[in-house]
Amino acid sequence: QAQLMESGGGSVQAGGSLRLSCAPSSYPARPNECMAWFRQAPGREREGIASVYTVDGTRNYAASLRSRTTISQDSDLNRVTLQMNRLQPEDTAMYYCAVRRVAHDGLCRLTRDSEYDTWGQGTQVTVST
Repeated sequence: QAQLMESGGGSVQAGGSLRLSCAPSSYPARPNECMAWFRQAPGREREGIASVYTVDGTRNYAASLRSRTTISQDSDLNRVTLQMNRLQPEDTAMYYCAVRRVAHDGLCRLTRDSEYDTWGQGTQVTVST
Protein backbone atom coordinates (compact mmCIF):
# COMPACT_ATOMS: atom_id res chain seq x y z
CA GLN A 1 0.00 0.00 0.00
CA ALA A 2 1.40 3.37 -0.99
CA GLN A 3 2.39 5.77 1.73
CA LEU A 4 1.51 9.43 1.79
CA MET A 5 4.34 11.90 1.66
CA GLU A 6 3.74 15.31 3.20
CA SER A 7 5.98 18.31 2.82
CA GLY A 8 6.02 22.00 3.60
CA GLY A 9 5.79 22.18 7.37
CA GLY A 10 8.05 24.24 9.60
CA SER A 11 8.12 27.41 11.63
CA VAL A 12 6.08 30.41 10.59
CA GLN A 13 5.61 33.87 12.03
CA ALA A 14 2.14 34.89 13.08
CA GLY A 15 0.35 36.46 10.16
CA GLY A 16 2.24 34.35 7.66
CA SER A 17 1.13 31.50 5.45
CA LEU A 18 1.80 27.84 4.99
CA ARG A 19 1.68 25.67 1.94
CA LEU A 20 1.62 21.93 2.47
CA SER A 21 1.74 19.26 -0.20
CA CYS A 22 0.78 15.62 -0.14
CA ALA A 23 1.30 12.86 -2.66
CA PRO A 24 1.41 9.09 -2.53
CA SER A 25 4.83 7.43 -2.62
CA SER A 26 3.61 5.47 -5.63
CA TYR A 27 0.66 6.46 -7.71
CA PRO A 28 -2.37 4.17 -7.44
CA ALA A 29 -4.03 2.55 -10.42
CA ARG A 30 -6.83 5.06 -10.03
CA PRO A 31 -6.75 8.32 -8.06
CA ASN A 32 -7.92 8.29 -4.49
CA GLU A 33 -11.40 9.75 -4.50
CA CYS A 34 -11.03 11.77 -1.30
CA MET A 35 -7.92 13.63 -0.26
CA ALA A 36 -7.98 15.66 2.91
CA TRP A 37 -5.96 17.53 5.50
CA PHE A 38 -6.39 17.20 9.24
CA ARG A 39 -4.45 18.61 12.14
CA GLN A 40 -3.92 17.79 15.77
CA ALA A 41 -2.55 20.07 18.43
CA PRO A 42 -1.19 18.71 21.72
CA GLY A 43 -3.99 17.84 24.08
CA ARG A 44 -6.67 18.35 21.46
CA GLU A 45 -8.68 16.08 19.19
CA ARG A 46 -7.84 15.70 15.56
CA GLU A 47 -9.57 18.35 13.48
CA GLY A 48 -10.55 18.25 9.82
CA ILE A 49 -9.37 21.22 7.77
CA ALA A 50 -10.29 20.65 4.14
CA SER A 51 -11.00 17.89 1.65
CA VAL A 52 -11.43 17.46 -2.07
CA TYR A 53 -13.46 14.86 -3.93
CA THR A 54 -11.13 14.26 -6.84
CA VAL A 55 -13.84 12.82 -9.07
CA ASP A 56 -15.47 16.21 -9.61
CA GLY A 57 -13.27 18.61 -7.66
CA THR A 58 -15.82 19.33 -4.91
CA ARG A 59 -14.11 20.96 -1.95
CA ASN A 60 -15.16 20.89 1.65
CA TYR A 61 -13.82 23.16 4.40
CA ALA A 62 -14.12 23.38 8.14
CA ALA A 63 -16.36 26.36 8.78
CA SER A 64 -13.93 28.01 11.19
CA LEU A 65 -11.07 27.85 8.68
CA ARG A 66 -12.86 28.39 5.39
CA SER A 67 -12.04 32.07 5.04
CA ARG A 68 -8.28 31.55 5.08
CA THR A 69 -7.80 28.05 3.67
CA THR A 70 -7.59 26.67 0.14
CA ILE A 71 -7.20 23.06 -0.91
CA SER A 72 -6.25 22.28 -4.47
CA GLN A 73 -5.44 19.18 -6.48
CA ASP A 74 -3.00 18.66 -9.29
CA SER A 75 -4.23 17.79 -12.74
CA ASP A 76 -3.19 14.19 -12.28
CA LEU A 77 -5.49 14.11 -9.23
CA ASN A 78 -2.88 12.45 -7.05
CA ARG A 79 -1.28 15.43 -5.35
CA VAL A 80 -3.11 17.83 -3.09
CA THR A 81 -1.94 21.16 -1.67
CA LEU A 82 -3.17 23.05 1.37
CA GLN A 83 -2.71 26.80 1.59
CA MET A 84 -3.50 28.51 4.89
CA ASN A 85 -3.12 32.24 5.45
CA ARG A 86 -3.11 34.61 8.41
CA LEU A 87 -1.63 31.97 10.69
CA GLN A 88 -1.87 32.38 14.44
CA PRO A 89 -0.18 30.51 17.30
CA GLU A 90 -3.32 28.44 17.75
CA ASP A 91 -2.67 26.98 14.30
CA THR A 92 0.37 25.22 15.73
CA ALA A 93 -0.21 21.52 15.25
CA MET A 94 0.82 18.38 13.44
CA TYR A 95 -0.79 18.46 10.02
CA TYR A 96 -1.80 15.19 8.39
CA CYS A 97 -2.77 14.23 4.89
CA ALA A 98 -5.30 11.43 4.48
CA VAL A 99 -7.00 9.66 1.60
CA ARG A 100 -10.11 7.64 1.11
CA ARG A 101 -9.68 5.37 -1.88
CA VAL A 102 -13.35 5.06 -2.80
CA ALA A 103 -16.17 7.29 -1.64
CA HIS A 104 -19.32 5.49 -2.76
CA ASP A 105 -21.43 8.31 -1.37
CA GLY A 106 -19.35 11.01 -3.02
CA LEU A 107 -18.66 12.68 0.31
CA CYS A 108 -15.31 13.54 1.81
CA ARG A 109 -16.39 14.30 5.33
CA LEU A 110 -14.09 16.12 7.70
CA THR A 111 -15.90 14.88 10.77
CA ARG A 112 -15.34 11.18 10.16
CA ASP A 113 -11.64 10.57 10.04
CA SER A 114 -12.30 6.84 10.41
CA GLU A 115 -13.47 6.84 6.77
CA TYR A 116 -9.96 7.59 5.54
CA ASP A 117 -7.86 4.59 4.57
CA THR A 118 -4.34 5.92 4.58
CA TRP A 119 -2.64 8.61 6.63
CA GLY A 120 0.65 10.36 6.29
CA GLN A 121 3.18 10.63 9.07
CA GLY A 122 2.34 14.26 9.59
CA THR A 123 4.28 17.48 9.23
CA GLN A 124 4.72 19.89 12.11
CA VAL A 125 3.71 23.51 11.77
CA THR A 126 4.71 25.91 14.52
CA VAL A 127 3.45 29.48 14.51
CA SER A 128 5.27 31.97 16.70
CA THR A 129 4.56 35.55 17.63
